[in-house]
Order: sequence, then structure tokens, then C-alpha cells
Amino acid sequence: MRVISERQRAMLEFEADWWTLDEPRDVVIRARFQCSVDEYHSELNDLLATPEAEEHDPLLVRRLRRQRSRRRRERLETGTDAPGGPNR
Repeated sequence: MRVISERQRAMLEFEADWWTLDEPRDVVIRARFQCSVDEYHSELNDLLATPEAEEHDPLLVRRLRRQRSRRRRERLETGTDAPGGPNR
């Protein structure tokens, strides 16, 4: 079985309690993970797809997956992801 890396563990821990921080989320992401917010979210989405992440913190990973699915559904319903939609 594969184990998640320290960086991946730190990402999950950050997702669990970022809202308690005094600084804006994007500022903390850039400082703590040394990457852009887009790169962070891409890496986080890849991590959420792994069984190792779910084994590390099942409740958090399932919650983040539900939030991601809900946001995708909302974007599809409003047409913001559709070709020729409002965000051309």
C-alpha cells in the first residue's frame, strides 16, 4: 500500500482548518505550499482521487469530494462551464 507524502498530508490538514486562519486562504496557500492557487487545487484534486487520502482522513476527503461535486453541478446548472455560456 502507498502512503501519502508529507506535502499531501499537510494539504489535507490545511483543508481541515484553513478557515481558522487570520490570513486570506490564497495568501496562505502561496506561502505554505510554494505554488499558485490553481496548482494547489489541481494537486488537491489529484490527491482526493486516491484511496490513500481517504484512508488518511476519510471524513475530510469525502466532504471535500461532495463539495467539489456540488460546485461542478452548480456550474453546469448555471451554464458557466457550457461552451458559449455566460463566461465565453
